Amino acid sequence: MANKFGIITGASTGIGLELARLALADGYDLLVAADTPFVDIGAGLGGLGGSVETLEVDLSTIDGVDQLLEAAGNRPIDLLCANAGHGLGHAFLDQQVSEWRHVIETNITGTLYLLQRVLKPMVARNDGKVLVTGSIAGFMPGTFQAVYNGSKAFVDSFVDAIRNELKDSDGITITTLMPGPTETEFFHRAGMDDTKVGQQAKDDPADVARTGWDALMSGKADIVHGLKNKLQVAASRVLPEKVTAQMHRNLAEPGSGEN
Repeated sequence: MANKFGIITGASTGIGLELARLALADGYDLLVAADTPFVDIGAGLGGLGGSVETLEVDLSTIDGVDQLLEAAGNRPIDLLCANAGHGLGHAFLDQQVSEWRHVIETNITGTLYLLQRVLKPMVARNDGKVLVTGSIAGFMPGTFQAVYNGSKAFVDSFVDAIRNELKDSDGITITTLMPGPTETEFFHRAGMDDTKVGQQAKDDPADVARTGWDALMSGKADIVHGLKNKLQVAASRVLPEKVTAQMHRNLAEPGSGEN
């Protein structure tokens, strides 16, 4: 009997790479994609169970998502981990239009297009699992990270909505993983190395991926990784937005890591 087949995006490093390890160990054959090169993928993912194919592609574009799906061929997609995402630090007025558009087009446009294309055949056969990487950033105003937090607020809300739309498709599981700051290349790529959040200790991506994987496999709707992050989410629901916006400023303001 053939292995089940899955796609994982944003899988060259960090949470996506750890999700790929878990899926392979669980017997999935994988197509993994990212917009950065896969370095020594055999050492990172070899010998874990299923087979793995890699694709370097820009998933902020419709063409990029189409390339990913073309690479999947006619194989039914049993698993999708929509993990690709980009951050962007600094003040909004100092950001180039191309920079904040890339965040929106990766985190929102590319993700939604991929979800729509993958979910339609899943629903038609009433079988499939989808894990979407949101963020606890979606629960608070992201001072000096405004576009990213706004994009994750959209993703968190959107996935809640489509999960309800598909509630009668009992063979479909859609889970939102909402991590906090995680030890990945995210903050470096977002230009936030000199911030407090960029320099502080962060969660292990392997632990975050395991939290999301276990939630998906047990059919949970959503999961926040870690007690500290859960407390932060709870606080964001009762504190005024001007307070949470200032809290975020203290973490993400350029130069805050030097104080």
